[in-house]
Amino acid sequence: MSQWLVLTLAMVVACGVVLTITVLKERRISEDDDPTETPDVIEYLTMMVGVVYAIVLGLAIAGVWEARSAAEDTVRTEAQALHEVSARARAYPAPVRERIRSDVDAYVSYVVHKEWPVMAEKGELTGRGTALLTKVRADVTDYHPRNDFEGQSYQPLVDQVAVADGARSARADAADSTLPGVVWFGLIIGGAISVGVMFTLQIRRSGRELLMAGLFSALIAFLLFLVWDFDAPFSRGIAATASPFVDLFPHP
Repeated sequence: MSQWLVLTLAMVVACGVVLTITVLKERRISEDDDPTETPDVIEYLTMMVGVVYAIVLGLAIAGVWEARSAAEDTVRTEAQALHEVSARARAYPAPVRERIRSDVDAYVSYVVHKEWPVMAEKGELTGRGTALLTKVRADVTDYHPRNDFEGQSYQPLVDQVAVADGARSARADAADSTLPGVVWFGLIIGGAISVGVMFTLQIRRSGRELLMAGLFSALIAFLLFLVWDFDAPFSRGIAATASPFVDLFPHP
């Protein structure tokens, strides 16, 4: 199911539930009911519930957005490090240089076409990708420089492979959801409470009140969807992509 279809359905359901309860509640109110009798303390508590939930929800959105940005930086770092390995290998003899570049291209091609879909679906990396990167590391570290010029290029190549390996490990950590279940429980219950407290304020069936109640519930649903979408940086609607690999290796 499309991510945006899920969002639309969630917002429609939230609005529908709130408006239905409001209309049913209005029908049960007696003629002598006075909406001005709502205690001031209830209005204060309603405001405080909204403020507290807004703070929690804002922190959750900031957290998943930061995690998504970090995931994008990780992919960019990995791709750039491998590009440096391929470029710096020009200091080596042709057979060694071509072997390094060929293995780097094989790894990038596998990540883009094979590993990325697995990572997006299962939230984990593959053993084959690890083996291909290990082969690149072996190509670099097993070569013994024959002169000072090659020796000066050896350590930077080793360092770049280490950077790529570290970025790959960070990508593995970011592939799964970042928010624990207890946080999701708090967000969902808090959203239900924030919407529910509206019914303590004697909402009537006027167009203005129904509109504001519907918009508020839709906003809560949208923000929760936003947190859910950003919570898995590589697998949902607004996901981090493999574009850094594609940009730096146009024909892997």
